[in-house]
Amino acid sequence: MDMTNSLPLHKIHVRKGEMIANRLHILIQGIALLALFYYRATTLSRIIRTKESPIIPYILIFGSEIFLTFMWSLHRPAKWRPVKRTPYPERLPEDKKLPRIDVFVCTTDPSKEPSLGVMNTVISAMALDYPTKKIAVYLSDDGGSYVTYEAMKEAWKFAKWWIPFCKKYDVKVRCPEGYFTTAESSFGEFTCSKEYLEEQKKIETKYNEFGEALEKNSVNASSSVSRDHPPKIEVINNANGNKWEVINNSNGSSSDSDNEEMPLLVYVAREKKPSKFHNFKAGAINVLLRVSAIISNAPYFLVLDCDHYCSDPTSARQAMCFYVDPEISPKLAWVQFPQNFHSISDHDIYDGRLHYYWKDYFGLDGLRGPHIAGCNFYMKREAIYGTEKFQIDVKINKVKKSFGSSKEFIKSIYKINKPNVASDGYVPDELQKEIQLVASCAYENETEWGKELGFRYFSVAEDTMTSLMLHTKGWISVLIDPTRKCFLGSCTTSLNDMLVQQTRWSFGLMQIALSKVSPLIYGPLKMSPLQSIFYGSISMDPLYVVPFYGLALIPQICLFYGVPLYPKVSDPFFFVFAFVFLNAQFQFLHDIIASDDPIRTWLYEYRVWMMKSGACYFYATLNAILDKIGMNEADFSLTNKDIDNEQAQRYEKGIYDFQVSARLLTPLCSLYIVNVVAFVIGISRIFCCHSANDLFAQAFISLFGIIVNTHLLEGMIFRQDKGRVSSSTSLSSAMISAVILGFGSLIFIY
Repeated sequence: MDMTNSLPLHKIHVRKGEMIANRLHILIQGIALLALFYYRATTLSRIIRTKESPIIPYILIFGSEIFLTFMWSLHRPAKWRPVKRTPYPERLPEDKKLPRIDVFVCTTDPSKEPSLGVMNTVISAMALDYPTKKIAVYLSDDGGSYVTYEAMKEAWKFAKWWIPFCKKYDVKVRCPEGYFTTAESSFGEFTCSKEYLEEQKKIETKYNEFGEALEKNSVNASSSVSRDHPPKIEVINNANGNKWEVINNSNGSSSDSDNEEMPLLVYVAREKKPSKFHNFKAGAINVLLRVSAIISNAPYFLVLDCDHYCSDPTSARQAMCFYVDPEISPKLAWVQFPQNFHSISDHDIYDGRLHYYWKDYFGLDGLRGPHIAGCNFYMKREAIYGTEKFQIDVKINKVKKSFGSSKEFIKSIYKINKPNVASDGYVPDELQKEIQLVASCAYENETEWGKELGFRYFSVAEDTMTSLMLHTKGWISVLIDPTRKCFLGSCTTSLNDMLVQQTRWSFGLMQIALSKVSPLIYGPLKMSPLQSIFYGSISMDPLYVVPFYGLALIPQICLFYGVPLYPKVSDPFFFVFAFVFLNAQFQFLHDIIASDDPIRTWLYEYRVWMMKSGACYFYATLNAILDKIGMNEADFSLTNKDIDNEQAQRYEKGIYDFQVSARLLTPLCSLYIVNVVAFVIGISRIFCCHSANDLFAQAFISLFGIIVNTHLLEGMIFRQDKGRVSSSTSLSSAMISAVILGFGSLIFIY
C-alpha cells in the first residue's frame, strides 16, 4: 500500500542509556559470579579431600547457586537492546485506503465474567477510531450461554446511541464504563456546549437502562453455561435492533439492516461436546478465524480478553502505521500493545500490573520483537495461516488437508480483504452451512489446525507457543507503548486468583520447555541465539522452583544444626557474596524507579516472586512432568472477574487475603516457619557459641525471608478477620516444618 507522503509512519529509538547500564550490570555481575563459583569450587575440592564438613549440603547449595545463575543468564537477552517505537497515525493514507480489521473477544462463563464488563469491551471495539464499515467485531461465547447471547442484543441497541455520540464529540475513552466512571466525561472542547451536556445525559440514561437490562438477564447466569451445544453464529446488524440475522442448524431467517454506519457484530458459540477436547482459548480463536474469514475476511485482526476494553480508540491506526509501511510489513506478524489495568490499587500487592513480565518487553522488541501477551495485539491473518499455504498452484487436496474441507473458507484464503457478507449483515443461504461446518467440533480432525497453522494447541500457554512458532518461521513483531494507554483491563485482586492464574500460565510454559520444540534446543536452529535464549527464559521460568527451594531450605537447615555454608565475615570472599546480592537488589530497584513505581513495589514484587516460586512453580512443574508421561490432563481454570466486596476492600488497603486453597498456601507457610525456627535457633547458637563469624550469612538469609514475608506471619498469628490463614493450614504447615527440620539432619550423613 502506498504511503501518502515521504514522512516515516513510525520511528524506533534505541534507549542507549538503559542499554549501557544493563550491559555494565551484566558484565560486573558476571565477573562477581565467576569469583563466587571459584570460591565454591575450591572449597568443595578441599572438603572432599579433608572431610572437614558434610559434603551433601555444600553440593546442594552450590547446585542451587549454579541453577539460579543459569536462570539469571537466560533473562539477560531481554536487557541487551531496549528500544521504543513511536507511530505517527496522522501520516496514514486516507481512510478508504486502510485495510479492514476483525476484532475477536473471547468469553466463557457470565457468572465469572459479568456481562456488563464483557459488553463494555465489545462496544469499545465497535467504537474504534477507524472507518466504521471496515470493522467487524466477533464475540466467542464458549459457554453457549443465553445470558451472553441476550447481552449481545442489548449491546447492539446501546451501541447505536453510543457510537454516533463518540464520533460526533470525539470522545477519547470509548468504553462506556470507563467514560462514565472517570473524569473523561468532564473534559474536552464540547464540555461547555449545552447540546453536548444534554446528549451526554441522554446517553448516561441509556447506559443505565442497558446495565439494568443486563443485570435482569443475568439471573442464574452460572446455570446458563452449556458444555454440550450445537454451533450458533448470529450476525447482529439491524437498525431497529429487533430483527436478527440468525445462522443455526435450521435454514435461519434474514432481514436487511437500514443502518450502514454500524460495524458488523457477530455472536459465535462454537459446537461443544463433552466427548471432544476443545483446546481452550486457542480453539476458540481458531474458530473465530474461520468464521470471520467466511463473513468479513479482514487481513488483520485484534484479539481482546473479555475484560480488556479499548481505552484509546486510536490503537488500530497506530498499528496500521507498521502494517502499511512496505519496509516492515512483509515480515511483520503482530503488533503488541501492553496490558494496563484500571483496577490497580495503590498497594499492588499481587503485582496485578505484571511488572515482572512487562519490564523486559522493550528489550525483547530489540530482538525481532516480543512474544504475544495473551491479548491487545493486532495480527496479520496471512501470518497465522502460514505463508507457504498461499501458493496458487497448490493442489486443492493438499489445501484441504491443511485447512479443512470448507470450500468457502479455502476460497477466503486466496482473497483476503474481500468479505462475503455485505455491511448490512445479510448472510447468503449458501454460506450458512459453511459457517456451521467451520464452527463444528469435527472440522479440525485430520487437519493442521493447532499444529502448523492457527493458534497452537500443544500448550495452555497458547500465546507463547504460537509466538515461538511464528518467530521460528522468520516473522517479526513490534511493541507499541504509547503515553495514552490504548487498552485497560481488570487485574487479579485476590491472592487465590493470582496463584491459580500463575499456576496455569506456568504449567503451559513448562509444557513448552519439555516439548520437542523446547526453545533452547529447537530455537537456535530457527532464529537468533539471543531470541532463542529469551524464549528459553520464558518457558523455563517455573524452574526457579529449584534454586528457590534450595536457598529457602538448605542454609536454614544448616543454620539450625550449626553447620556453616558461606565464607566467614572476615574472609574476603564474604564480600563477593554480599556484592552479588546487593548488586541484584540495586538493579531491581533501578527497574522499579525507572518505571515510576513507588519503592514499596520492591517488597510487593519480591513477595509475589517468592509465592509463585514456592507454590505456583512447584505445582506447575510437577503437573507438567506428569502431563508429559500421560498421568495428568491439562486444565484451564478461569479467574473470577466478578469482584467480592470484602476482598476488594482488603486489596485496596494492601491487606493480603489468604482465602486460598490449602494446597497452594501450605508450602509457603511451611517454608516461613522453617526460616523462623532456624533463625531463632541460629541466633541463640551465635550468642551462646560466639559463632557469628561463621553463621552470619545464613542468619541473614533467614532474616531476609522472614522480613520480606511478614504478611504470612500476620496471617497465621496476628489477624482474626475472614482473610487470615486458616488454623488447619497453620497447623499442617507447622507439622511439615517440624518434619523438614527433624529429617534435615539426614543431609549431614555424608
